[in-house]
Amino acid sequence: MTAQLAKLRSDYKAPEFRITSVDLTVYLHDTRTHVTNRMQIEPLAACTALRLHGEHMTLQSVKINGQSLTEQDYQITDKALTLHSVPNKAFELTIVNTINPAANTALEGLYKSGGAFCTQCEAEGFRRITYYLDRPDILAVFTTTITADKQTYPYLLSNGNAVAQGDNSDGTHWVRWHDPHPKPAYLFALVAGNFEVLTDHYTTKSGREVLLQLFVDQGNLKRADYAMAALKNSMRWDEERFGLEYDLDIYMIVAVDFFNMGAMENKGLNVFNSRYVLADSKTATDQDFLNVESVIGHEYFHNWTGNRITCRDWFQLSLKEGLTVFRDQEFSSDLGSRAVNRIDAIRIIRTHQFNEDASPMAHPIRPDKVIEMNNFYTVTVYNKGAEVIRMLHTLLGEKGFQAGMKLYVQRHDGQAVTCDDFVAAMADANDTDLGLFQRWYSQAGTPTVKVSQRYDAKAKALTLAFAQETPPTPGQAEKSAVHIPVLLSAYTTNGQLMAMQHPQLRRHESGSLLFELTKHADQLTIENVEEAPVLALLENFSAPVKLEFDQDFSDSIVLLANAQQDVTRWEAAQHIYTKLILDAVSNQNPLELPLPVAKALQNMAATPLDAALKSLVVTPPTLEEIAEYFTRNIPLAAIDDAVNSLRQQIANCLHNEFAAIWAKRKQEPYQLSGSAIANRSLQHTALYYLALNKPAQFSAEVARYFSKADNMTAQQSALQIAVHLNLDCKQQLLDAFEQQWQNDPLVLDKWFAIQAGAPHANVAETVATLKKHSRFNPDNPNRQYALYATFGRNMVQFHRADGAGYRLMADMISYLNTKNPQVAARLVTPLTQWRRYDEQRRQQMKAVLEALHKLPDLASDLDEKISQSLATD
Repeated sequence: MTAQLAKLRSDYKAPEFRITSVDLTVYLHDTRTHVTNRMQIEPLAACTALRLHGEHMTLQSVKINGQSLTEQDYQITDKALTLHSVPNKAFELTIVNTINPAANTALEGLYKSGGAFCTQCEAEGFRRITYYLDRPDILAVFTTTITADKQTYPYLLSNGNAVAQGDNSDGTHWVRWHDPHPKPAYLFALVAGNFEVLTDHYTTKSGREVLLQLFVDQGNLKRADYAMAALKNSMRWDEERFGLEYDLDIYMIVAVDFFNMGAMENKGLNVFNSRYVLADSKTATDQDFLNVESVIGHEYFHNWTGNRITCRDWFQLSLKEGLTVFRDQEFSSDLGSRAVNRIDAIRIIRTHQFNEDASPMAHPIRPDKVIEMNNFYTVTVYNKGAEVIRMLHTLLGEKGFQAGMKLYVQRHDGQAVTCDDFVAAMADANDTDLGLFQRWYSQAGTPTVKVSQRYDAKAKALTLAFAQETPPTPGQAEKSAVHIPVLLSAYTTNGQLMAMQHPQLRRHESGSLLFELTKHADQLTIENVEEAPVLALLENFSAPVKLEFDQDFSDSIVLLANAQQDVTRWEAAQHIYTKLILDAVSNQNPLELPLPVAKALQNMAATPLDAALKSLVVTPPTLEEIAEYFTRNIPLAAIDDAVNSLRQQIANCLHNEFAAIWAKRKQEPYQLSGSAIANRSLQHTALYYLALNKPAQFSAEVARYFSKADNMTAQQSALQIAVHLNLDCKQQLLDAFEQQWQNDPLVLDKWFAIQAGAPHANVAETVATLKKHSRFNPDNPNRQYALYATFGRNMVQFHRADGAGYRLMADMISYLNTKNPQVAARLVTPLTQWRRYDEQRRQQMKAVLEALHKLPDLASDLDEKISQSLATD
C-alpha cells in the first residue's frame, strides 16, 4: 500500500490552461463505451506540458490540431495523461478512449444502474470518463452527443437543451445536447435508459416556459407526482424568497436505484437516488415525503448556489453545500412546521456533527488538507456549514442577508469562488466587519459556552457572565475565540416575558434579544430587573455550540409551560431529561422522574400545542445524544439503563394522556397536510408508550393497527414498535411486511433497517443472517446503508462487549474496499471512534482497524480515515 499524499488548501494554484469548450461524442456499450473528447484549450501561463486527470480507461488516440501524437509525445499513468509539449496559443485537443461501465462498481464516472447508464462526477468522477482537467475552477461550455441502441435506450439525456437527434441504420439513435452555461466537469451528466416519464411545465416570473421531466423506472410513474409538485414548489419559492429564476428551457430529474449519495445537482439534469423521488402513501412514510421535498429543493437550489456560482477548489465545498442546506431548511420551514424542522436540524448537529468534531476526522467547514475528497462530504461541511450560514442570517437579519445574497450573485455569477468571497459580499452589502466571524470557516471543533447568572435583589441588577472554550482537535491545539450569536429571553417565575435593556443586547426579529459573544469571556450587568429571571439561552440553537448553564428544574418547567418560542419549550424538556440521565449515570443511582416534572409533562399534554411538538417534547434524548457528553470511557450500559428507565417512567406518568390520544384518533383517509402529519406523529408516540407500559395488553392492538394500515407511515410505525419493544406480535408482523413488500427494494430497506436498529442483544446475529437474505444486494448502497449503517448507529448492540459487531462490520468493509470505497469509508466511521470507549472495546476496535489497514489495494477513502484514526495513538 502506497502512502497517500495530502493536498493542502494553501497550495492552491490557478490553472495553467483554460478549457473553453468541450465536444463529447459517446457511443454507449456495456463493456466498451467509446468516448471522443474534442476540447478547445487556451494556455494561461508559459507552460509547455499539459497534465490531464484520467483513471480506469484505455487510451485510443491523441491529436493536437488534427495531428496524431505518438507514444513518445505523452506519458500515461494510472492517474493521468501528460502531453510533453503543447502549443503556446489556443489549440484543439482530441482524445479518444474506451471505458467499461459494467465493471464500475464504485458508481463514480459512467456506470450501469440496473438497465440504465448513469454518471456521477462529483467530486472527481469525470476523470473516469475521459482525460480532462478535472478541477472545479475549469469552466467550459459542453456539447454532448450520445449514441446507443434505440430499443434498449430510448432516452439519451445530458446537460442543457436538446439541439439535434436522429436514427442510424444499425438500430442505434443519437441525441445532441448543448449547455450554454460554462460549468466544471463535476456537473456533467449523462443518462441513457428505458424510463417512464412524468411531464409538466413551469412558467418563471419573467415568463420563461420550462419543460419539466421526471424519469423513473418502468412501473414507478404513479409514485412520481409528489416529486414533481415539490420541484414546482422549489422553483416558485426560490423566486419569491431569493429572487432567483431558472435559466434553461428544460429541467430533468432521473431516479436510479444504485447511487452512493442522495442526489446530484448536475446542470439541468439532476440524478437522484430513487428513495428521494418515489413516494406515495402506500410505500412512503410522512418522513419520506418530507425528505423528498427537502432533497428535490436542495438540488434545485444548487442551480444558483453551486452551479451558476461554483467552488474554486474542493476545500470550498461548504460554499455551495452549507449555503444550500440552509436554503433547503428554510424552504421546508416555510412550507411546513418551522419549529419541527429546526428541531430536526438541531438533533443532527448534536449527535452526528458534534460526534464528528470529537473524532480523529474533525475538520473545519473549510478543511485545510485532504487526501480523498469523497471523505469530506460530511455533516461538518454540510450541516455545520448550514449553521454557520444561519448565524450570518441571525446577525444580519432577513433583509441584510438577502442584500448580501443579491450582491454575491451580482459579483460572482459564472465564476468559481471561495468562502471568503461569500462572506465579503455579506459584509459589504451590510457595511459590517465579519473578520472575526470568518474563524468559523477555519477552526474545527465544537465550542462550549458557559453562562452563569447572579441577581442582586437590592440593586435590581442581573449579571450574566459568558465564557467560550473550544477543545483541541487534530492539527489545531490552540483555539481562538469565535463570533457567537446568543439569542436569549427572560421570563418571570409566572411565565411572563420580561423586558431587559443593555447596550450589548439588541432586539432581534425573532422576538429574542441578541448578544454577540466575541471574546473568550464577557460580562453584562443589566439594571432595572424587577426579579430574578428565568432565562432561555441560545434560543433557536443560535450557534452550533454546547451550552453549560446550571438551571433548576423549576426554571425549565416555567419555560416548558410558557416560552413564546416552540423550540425553547422543546429545549426546556431536553434540559430536564439530559440532567436526569447524566445525574443517574454519574451518581450510579436509579433514575427517578421528579413529581413536578411529571405534572409539567401532564399539563403540557393538555395544552393546545402543535401535536408534532408535543410528540418531540415527550421524547427524551437518545443514547447517541447523551454519549456526546463523554469524551472517554462512554458508560454505554449505564446510559442505556437511564434512558430506558426515563422512557418507562414517561410511559407510566402519561399513560392516561397517551390512552386518550390513541382513543380519540380517527380512521380517515391518508392526508399529507401539516396537521395530519403532526397528529400521526403524536398518535404513534402515544402507541409506543402504551405498548412500552403494557406490552401484553397492547401487542394485539399494535398488530391490529398494522393489519388495518392504509399507509406506510402507520405500517412502519407499528412494525418498529413491535420489533423494538419485542412484542409477541413481532415475528408475525415481520413476516407479513416481508411478504407484502419483498419486490419493492425501497420499502424492503425499511424492513432491514428496523431489525438492524433494534435494541436487542442478538442484533449482531440478526444482521449476520439478514446479509444472507435473498433480497440483500451487497452492491446496492441503499441496502448497505439500511442494514449496516443502521447497525453501526445502534450503539449498545454494535459495541457489544464480545466484539461481534466490529467483526461483522469489518467483513463488509473488506468486501466493499475495492468494489465501492465511498460506501466502505462511510461504514468505517463508528470504528474510528474507538478511543472513546472502555479498554476492552478500544482494543477490539483498534485491532479491527489495524487489520483493515493491511488490506491489499486499500482504497484511499478508507486509508485516510483509518490512518487518521490510528495516527493519534
